[in-house]
Amino acid sequence: MSAIDDIIADFEVIDDWEERYRYVIELGRTLVPLPEAAHNDDNKVRGCASQVWLETHVDAGPPPRLSFRGDSDAHIVKGLVAIVIAIFSGRTAEEILALDPEALFASLGLREHLTPQRSNGVNSMVERIRRDARAALAAA
Repeated sequence: MSAIDDIIADFEVIDDWEERYRYVIELGRTLVPLPEAAHNDDNKVRGCASQVWLETHVDAGPPPRLSFRGDSDAHIVKGLVAIVIAIFSGRTAEEILALDPEALFASLGLREHLTPQRSNGVNSMVERIRRDARAALAAA
């Protein structure tokens, strides 16, 4: 079972949104710490109200496979970073570009329970990951 499958299964047994928010915060606490040096302009995700950093590692393959580490200065956003990483990390560039995370976000009920700013931040993270996947394919 993948990390995102575990998250989906956990969401299915948590009915209360207060509990789900706490769970999202806990997910953020499980992230591998991002070194201070990685909190830089290159890794900063633009379009997020909170500070968000995503570090991308590309295994050239073939095919190129990407993995991500991330961090945020806001607890809930850090949990959203963990969810986005669980969706995309470890996949090939082509898989990343083919994935549509909207269905997953809808099944978790995330979009309807996020502020517009946080929703925009999630969109910015996804677009950043897709941009890195396109770059990895172009370099392959």
